[in-house]
Amino acid sequence: MSFSVMLFAAGFGTRMKHLTADRPKPMVPVAGKPLIDHALALAQDIAPPVIVANLHYLPELLAAHLGPLGVQTVVELPHILETGGGLRNALPMLGDGPVITMNTDAIWRGPNPLHLLIDAWDPDKMDALLMGVQPSHALEHSGKGDFTLAPDGRLTRGAGVVFGGVQIIKTALLANIVARVFSLNIVWDVMLEEKRLFGLSYPGMWCDVGHPDGVATAEELLATDV
Repeated sequence: MSFSVMLFAAGFGTRMKHLTADRPKPMVPVAGKPLIDHALALAQDIAPPVIVANLHYLPELLAAHLGPLGVQTVVELPHILETGGGLRNALPMLGDGPVITMNTDAIWRGPNPLHLLIDAWDPDKMDALLMGVQPSHALEHSGKGDFTLAPDGRLTRGAGVVFGGVQIIKTALLANIVARVFSLNIVWDVMLEEKRLFGLSYPGMWCDVGHPDGVATAEELLATDV
């Protein structure tokens, strides 16, 4: 089964401070190339039928970079639609099947998390499968985690694993949301009630590159063997 890929790239990157004064966060350089290129390499590795990125802040810079790389783009105007609204807005380009969504402000060191998700995906019992990261493997991230991961893979809210920003998700529930701007957390809550939200624990390392200190840490991580 093949999955279309959605790259979330519309944020302002305010936590990046001066680094995003003249460029969107996904264009901040990390280890010699734009941050988004690291996510794009993971996506291209699974040969998806289509890759779509949503844009908002300084969209022309990202569009000019991503177009030659074969990524389709959709600009969200006048407002950012958040993750849920952004995914729903891009569905005409992504198709009707389950979609892989990726945040573009993280660096993964280890096996491609998309391959791990695809190998574990079971559409008969799952409506979404999230890649979690143990807090000890999550660099530049504070807190005890977003979800508790049960032995059978089911997720509940609570301490345990950090959501790494990558998932496979069915999109049918998006049609039930009245709001135009909304987070995927609303959809996850429905899946949690129905016990159809699942997760994995990533075996490698992960770094949050949402703030300036994360850039140097991510570059150090990429330079190490894991």
